[in-house]
Amino acid sequence: MIIELADVEAARERIAGRVHRTPTFGSATLGERAGGAEVYLKAELFQKTGSFKPRGALNKLSQLSDEEKARGVISISAGNHAQALAYASAQEGIDALVVMWQTASPLKIEAARGYGATIDTEAPDIPEAFERLEQLIEETGRTLVHPYDDPFVMAGQGTVGLELLEDVPEPDVVLVPVGGGGLVSGVATAVKGRSPGTRVVAVEPERSRALHESMKAGEPVTVEAASLADGLNGPYAGANCVQQCLALGVESVLVTEDELKDAFRFLYTRAKLAPEAAGAATTAALLARKAAVEPGQRVVAVVSGGNVATDTTVAILGGR
Repeated sequence: MIIELADVEAARERIAGRVHRTPTFGSATLGERAGGAEVYLKAELFQKTGSFKPRGALNKLSQLSDEEKARGVISISAGNHAQALAYASAQEGIDALVVMWQTASPLKIEAARGYGATIDTEAPDIPEAFERLEQLIEETGRTLVHPYDDPFVMAGQGTVGLELLEDVPEPDVVLVPVGGGGLVSGVATAVKGRSPGTRVVAVEPERSRALHESMKAGEPVTVEAASLADGLNGPYAGANCVQQCLALGVESVLVTEDELKDAFRFLYTRAKLAPEAAGAATTAALLARKAAVEPGQRVVAVVSGGNVATDTTVAILGGR
C-alpha cells in the first residue's frame, strides 16, 4: 500500500490545532429514507476554507525542505484545493500558484485569490489546464502539491477518518465523495486500520466516474468529467489512490445528477446544511439506496464541502 494508518496518525499530529475538528451528527430522517439505518453526517463543509482540503495541503507543506519552500509551490484545482493550498501556503509564508480553467467556479477562483494565491486561468478547459500545469512547472521550477495523488496529501485527508471513528466507533459503512481519490484513499486507510470490518464506499457522479472506471481497469483511466458537482470533476483518478483503494477493498457506487440535486435539497432543508453538490454525493447514495445499507447499521456519510455559489443554490432549490 502507498500509506499506512501510522502515516495518517502522524499527519494528525502535524496539523493539530491548524484545522477544525468538524462535527459528526445524526440524521434520523436520512436514516429512515435510507432504509432504517442509523445515519451520521461528518460535516467537513465546516472546515477552514469550506472543505476537507486544508488537511492534506498542510500535511504536505510540512514536509517540504526550505529550498522547496523558497521556490514556491504550484498545483491545479477546480477550486477547493486551490483555496486550501492558498490558505496553507499563506500560513507557511510560501508563494503559491494554482492553475484553474476559464469555466471553473468564479466563486472558487476569487476565494483562492483572496487567500493569497496567484491564479492562472489561461486554460479554457480541464484537459488544457493539466497541460498548462506541466508547462508552468517546467518554466517556474515550483514544487508540485498534487491535489490528491500524493501520499502526504492522502494521509492528511485521512484525518477525517480518524475523527469520525472517534464520534461513531466501528461503523458498519462509511461513504466518501470522490473526485481524484485522495479523500477516500486516506479515509479508507484510517477506517480500515482501526475498524477492519467497516465497509468504505466511494461515491461518484455517473458523469464523473474516474475512480470507478479505474478500479475496474486496475489502473488510472481518463474520463470526460461533466457533473454539476464540479468538485468531483477529476478527469482521472490518481494512480496512488487507485492502488490504495484496491488494496483496501473500497467499494464504488455512482449517483445521477438528479440524485445529487435531491440530496442537495435534503441537506439544505432537513439537515440545515448548505453543501456544494460534491458534498451531497454521499447523501445522494443513501437516499437512492445505492450503497446496500441494511436496517440498523451505523453509517457515516462525509459531507465534504460547502463552497457553492448563490445562483447554483437558488437553481437547485428551485428545482432547476
